[in-house]
Amino acid sequence: MTAHPSSARPLALALAGLLALAGCSATASSPTIPPVDATATSSPAATLPGASSGIPAGCPTAQPAALPAGQTRTVTVETSKGRIVLSLAGALSPIAVGNFVALASCGYYDGVVFHRLVPGFVIQGGDGQFGRVGADGKLSAASAAKVGTGGPGYAIQDEPVTTKYSRGVVAMARTSAPNSVGSQFFIVLDDAAATALAQANTYQIIGKVVTGMDVVDAIAAMPNAGDAAGNAAVDPLPMTKLTVSTP
Repeated sequence: MTAHPSSARPLALALAGLLALAGCSATASSPTIPPVDATATSSPAATLPGASSGIPAGCPTAQPAALPAGQTRTVTVETSKGRIVLSLAGALSPIAVGNFVALASCGYYDGVVFHRLVPGFVIQGGDGQFGRVGADGKLSAASAAKVGTGGPGYAIQDEPVTTKYSRGVVAMARTSAPNSVGSQFFIVLDDAAATALAQANTYQIIGKVVTGMDVVDAIAAMPNAGDAAGNAAVDPLPMTKLTVSTP
């Protein structure tokens, strides 16, 4: 995955990496970070095992109810670098927004890291299967080897993308397989990322950042692997708490 739109690698390579982000089950041949190749040996989220012991009780085990088109939610994401406030609208992607709201409400994302940092493109997180930190605020070695390949244990249905990608947009990550969205999501860092993202037209947009893009930028600036294998965060930053409210 490219580190920046102005780098020698095309932004399409970053897009290819995003295709393999979410809702995959790790296999023996899976690399230690999400594969760049959209055809990598990963399985859709629907084949994932059930929720692990680290996932809070009461979280969904199948596609949750959609959020009606006329409804909106505000989700506040707390991190050690500051607060990010998201405005989500059911009209954008009712199924995907309902899924994100249900996972945020049950505490699924609490303690889950932003595992992929691609300056000028996206930051990505939400792997509650392998991206949940321990009491020391760190990923275990076993989790770090798989973070980015996990999900909630189920997948949701695809929906059309009805608006444009731009800086601050929040969208769900997925593999190249149909109906493979699970829990992983990304925040777009730059308007220039829109062209590459729109080429796929499959990443369900759920809302936008209304406060805290400076925090998003600070997270994006943290050290990453800086290679085409996925720009894995060197020291992944967890989301400490997500709170859902109705405007």
